[in-house]
Amino acid sequence: MTINKQREGSKLYAEILGRIDTVTVTDAEKALLPDVEGITELTLDFKGLDYISSAGLRLLLSLQKIMNKQGSMKILNVNETVREIFEVTGFSDFLTIE
Repeated sequence: MTINKQREGSKLYAEILGRIDTVTVTDAEKALLPDVEGITELTLDFKGLDYISSAGLRLLLSLQKIMNKQGSMKILNVNETVREIFEVTGFSDFLTIE
């Protein structure tokens, strides 16, 4: 898994490549959670994300809770596999997916 980030003022854009699963979620948490402090707009680009496990869903839930208090979060370029996981788990009901 690779995360490429760009911060512009209070906006953070993060492109996530590979998989977010039990093996990679700790690295993803270390890469994302500290950087959302003071952010009002978080954009996650999943164009290169192949798979997300329940561990990754927990990370998204944590990020969404933080961003609900301080701004907004949206997810871009979700592939069919990840979209199906969001729909089956109900995450598509509260995540902003474009």
